[in-house]
Amino acid sequence: MPSLLLVVFVLQLLIYLVNTVGAPVINEFLWTLYNKLPTSTSADVKSQSMLAREVVRLKRELNATSAQDQFAKWAKLDREHNRAQAKYDEKANSLKDFKSTFDRSITFLRWGSTNGLRFFLQFWYAKHPLFWIPRGWVPRYVEWILAFPRAPTGSVSFQIWGIACATVVQLVGAAVVAGLVLLGEFRQGQGRENAKKEL
Repeated sequence: MPSLLLVVFVLQLLIYLVNTVGAPVINEFLWTLYNKLPTSTSADVKSQSMLAREVVRLKRELNATSAQDQFAKWAKLDREHNRAQAKYDEKANSLKDFKSTFDRSITFLRWGSTNGLRFFLQFWYAKHPLFWIPRGWVPRYVEWILAFPRAPTGSVSFQIWGIACATVVQLVGAAVVAGLVLLGEFRQGQGRENAKKEL
């Protein structure tokens, strides 16, 4: 079994990534991935996209046809468009219902595997010391704070280690984002200088 210290760090990293990327983006990615696999809805999604293309094609033809000059052709296209639109709406509504169920399930699984697991581990290991601090390194009140809420005094509790990991992950994440922004600005500045030299 992996070390509990590493489990807490990875859990905090996953929570940070989910919060940074965003739940809707993750849900949409998983929905797309789910429909790429041979599942019950993959055929429905393909037929929905084909119906959408058909509706757009018929709408273009309908708009290109004059209702006064070519009424018979326009009426036929209008009926075909209405039938295709009705099929598309029916398919879209059934997929929308399934997707909302899928989103709820994924949200529940994602929460359970991140925050739910964190709450469970905090409860289960509340009295368990993750590691001990050598005696006399810090004052007694600091030992008590590091053991908060119920770990033995002189140790570091699960909750404090989780807070420390979350803080480090957020600081490193902010540093990486700042570095990427600076790199992007540096490349834009070099592009401008190269454009000026070419002129």
